[in-house]
Amino acid sequence: METKPDRVCARYESPLGGMLLAATDRGLAGVWFLGQRHMPDTRGWREDAAHPVLRAAMAQLRAYFAGERTGFDLPLDLQGGTPFQQGVWQALRAIPPGGTTSYGQLARQVGKPQAARAIGAAVGRNPVSIIVPCHRVLGTGGSLTGYAGGLERKTALLQLEGVLAH
Repeated sequence: METKPDRVCARYESPLGGMLLAATDRGLAGVWFLGQRHMPDTRGWREDAAHPVLRAAMAQLRAYFAGERTGFDLPLDLQGGTPFQQGVWQALRAIPPGGTTSYGQLARQVGKPQAARAIGAAVGRNPVSIIVPCHRVLGTGGSLTGYAGGLERKTALLQLEGVLAH
């Protein structure tokens, strides 16, 4: 049985509320809004705001929220997901800033055209919010559906990226 890598974490105060960031020796493993759905059990995680990956993530998030950055250049550790989830999360990374896709399009992109619901579940379990841009996935007809951090935050992120008018 594979043991889970040690995780370090740090809190980050974003313009959209408090966040928890986590990293392993492999890379950034988590970015969650405090209180969102699917928050992990953080018992045993060590706080380390000086960790180089967490410091880089906070700096890039600050630049993103300031409108100075549209993408992220961070090592990621997405090994906490199933192979299917990891495939969906990799597909999310291909959605360009200012772009969106639908659950159905994403299902076709990962070669599972009949699996839009399973795709939606995998998107909802994305552990690296914003960095892996699950907020860019829209429902049928462009409707704002499903975001573990709340639809207000999804709206704000899409406005920041110029997808929606303020």
